[in-house]
Amino acid sequence: KMLKAVLCTVLFMGTLPSLAAVSQGHISVILLGATGDLAKKYLWQGLFQLYMDQVSSGHSFTFHGAALTALEPGQRLMFDVLKNLACPPDESPDRCAVLKDQFLKLSQYHQLKTAENYTLLNREIQTLLRQEGLKEAGRIFYFSVPPFAYTEIARHINSSCRPPPGAWLRVVLEKPFGHDLESAQQLAAELTSFFKEEEMYRVDHYLGKQAVAHILPFRDQNRQFLDPIWNRHHVERVEIVLKETVDAKGRTSFYEQYGVIRDVLQNHLTEALMFLTMELPDNVSRAEEVLQSKLQAFQSLRSLEKNSAVLGQYQAYASQVQEELQKARDYISTTPTFAGVLIHSDSLRWEGVPFLLTSGKALDERVGYVRVLFKNRAYCTQSETLRDAEHSQCKAKQIIFYIGHGALNTPAVLVSKNLFRPVMPEGSWREAVGQSNLRVFGQPLSDYYVYNPVKERDAYSVLISNIYHARKDFFITTENLLASWGFWTPLLDSISQQPLRLYPGGVENQHLLDFEMVSGEVVFTLAEPVELLNPHRLMPNDYKMIQTKFRQSPLVSAWSEELISQLASDMEKTAHKTVAQSGEFHLALSGGSSPVVLFQRLARHHYTFPWKHTHIWLVDERCVPLTDAESNFFSLHSHLLQNVRVPYFNVHPMPVHLNQRLCVEEDRGTELYAKEIMALVANSSFDLVLLGMGIDGHTASLFPYSENGLEGAQAVVLTESPVKPHQRMSLSLPLINKARQVFVLVLGKGKHAITTLLSRVGHQPRKWPISGVSPSSGQLVWYVDYEALLG
Repeated sequence: KMLKAVLCTVLFMGTLPSLAAVSQGHISVILLGATGDLAKKYLWQGLFQLYMDQVSSGHSFTFHGAALTALEPGQRLMFDVLKNLACPPDESPDRCAVLKDQFLKLSQYHQLKTAENYTLLNREIQTLLRQEGLKEAGRIFYFSVPPFAYTEIARHINSSCRPPPGAWLRVVLEKPFGHDLESAQQLAAELTSFFKEEEMYRVDHYLGKQAVAHILPFRDQNRQFLDPIWNRHHVERVEIVLKETVDAKGRTSFYEQYGVIRDVLQNHLTEALMFLTMELPDNVSRAEEVLQSKLQAFQSLRSLEKNSAVLGQYQAYASQVQEELQKARDYISTTPTFAGVLIHSDSLRWEGVPFLLTSGKALDERVGYVRVLFKNRAYCTQSETLRDAEHSQCKAKQIIFYIGHGALNTPAVLVSKNLFRPVMPEGSWREAVGQSNLRVFGQPLSDYYVYNPVKERDAYSVLISNIYHARKDFFITTENLLASWGFWTPLLDSISQQPLRLYPGGVENQHLLDFEMVSGEVVFTLAEPVELLNPHRLMPNDYKMIQTKFRQSPLVSAWSEELISQLASDMEKTAHKTVAQSGEFHLALSGGSSPVVLFQRLARHHYTFPWKHTHIWLVDERCVPLTDAESNFFSLHSHLLQNVRVPYFNVHPMPVHLNQRLCVEEDRGTELYAKEIMALVANSSFDLVLLGMGIDGHTASLFPYSENGLEGAQAVVLTESPVKPHQRMSLSLPLINKARQVFVLVLGKGKHAITTLLSRVGHQPRKWPISGVSPSSGQLVWYVDYEALLG
């Protein structure tokens, strides 16, 4: 009989202690999608490894490859894969040959397409076991198929292919498990109607990566060292990174649906994050305790905001999508291929510690790692060459779980020698000897205790072994899956239309994707260069249309992020130049929403701005208390003044609130402000006035057909706005035109119509007040983003 013959052959090779060991029962493994890419690359090899590891365990096996392909071509495809299976290097060639031969004999192909096909498979398994006189221990169904097929397959298994009572069922599911929280809930509900929670094993192959799988055991075995330092008082930051050099070519259909956050961060990197942040259970071998701790760690994560992420897309992606998915030439993809996300936990242990999750395609290197960087308060007077790695407190202190590839090209655990010598399990990890000249994060490898796996194993081999052993803590439960989607979905919704930083790919990226943490947010460090702008939103001919002049004055135009960066730099240069000449800089700033991003940029990036010598004036103000959220001064204070060191007496808010009332003419607030300007600003000529432009052509608070401020001798006026709050105070057009420099900032598609109109009309301030801005002896510069300029 077939199974007995196989067992006798293996026994003859000295593998089994006795035939009695067979009595534990029989396991049928059914691989659905047996001829697909994942099966070819990893799953059949993983199943063969399981067979090699467990052939003497007392269980017997059969392996059933299944797909929609008809019997003969399907068999041919499957056995082409099986012929290329390999044994580990330490396996003897003779034993390898026998085991491979037996594995092929125990493997067969089935077409599984209809309910009848599943009924027939069930009957064949039962008949085989009855003939062999074996009892069924259990069945493993591995779903290596697209998720849309899960429900139908689950229905067939549940109705006609379950093992008999007393035998277990394990159903293995590959990601993606939904697209967002709602779809994950729907898929989970459908599967739960066919399978019990303990029967489902959702695979995240990162949990099979040896370095990731060792995070919890490492924390457990090194509690004596880590307990005092594994917290916010000692950890500076944590980086969880997966970089790829390949792009999405050939996978754009999948990528357009999912993108890098759904593909990598929501699952792989989040799972590593949980292993780091969860409280250690008393027994890390108890799956239910581990899973419960993971769930609590999820609940401690702070909600993500739109500004918690920076996003990018490699330049060739758009053309790959157009080619592979037959999209039109003007199709714009908003799918990120790069993401950096800042995460915080509000648990007592981790409050305030930044966790940076980063992944992307077409990057400079292929590498994955989890890096815990500890704070270092020491200062060492001896030169670096004299510092002993084991004792010097000045060298960086870090623990790195090196997932693979990169400089080391192997899984590894690295611990700085000035932290502690870790406890590592001797049977599975060994200390690296003969350390090379490699450097890891700026330090020579000799600065670390370095450990590698005794036997390097593929992630799928590890996971398939854990399925066999029913180790549920290596898999994603329904509860944890929904907790993860609940955490990520709000961010995914908020960034769905967010502009992406374009990058060329590979080493050409240089510092383009570097980002930094600022006030709980992340921002790209460098402004986006013009040559990397989206070619499908702005064609080469369009560049020729952009004149260097607008209304006979200099024009600066770019995408909004770069434009703001340029404007802030130009303001700083003007300030330095003016202070060098006259000792002080008088800057008048407009209100409204457009300058907010400019204020933030100045506060976060321009630390050498001469604030100490700068006087801040208001171009216009709404007639509300200065503490009101509608107040221009309130916005200016929130986004700029409270973050920079401007002397208190150099800040000049408009006096809209006098005698406990707002903008009453008899209180003469306009005269007070005009006198203050006259007293402090030479010739009442501001060094720089920053203006915006409304969709009706207004600027400052000077509106079309305004009775005040468009002409005459008055320097500061009260005006009426068509929208609430109606009453305003504003510098007059004649005073603005006395300025040495005037910058006009225009942002957004909503300003395209007025920008186009303004490019064609002359000096008509009654109709369009902005057209009256023309400094008598100074310079006017327009800063207009592409959306406002080109629509």
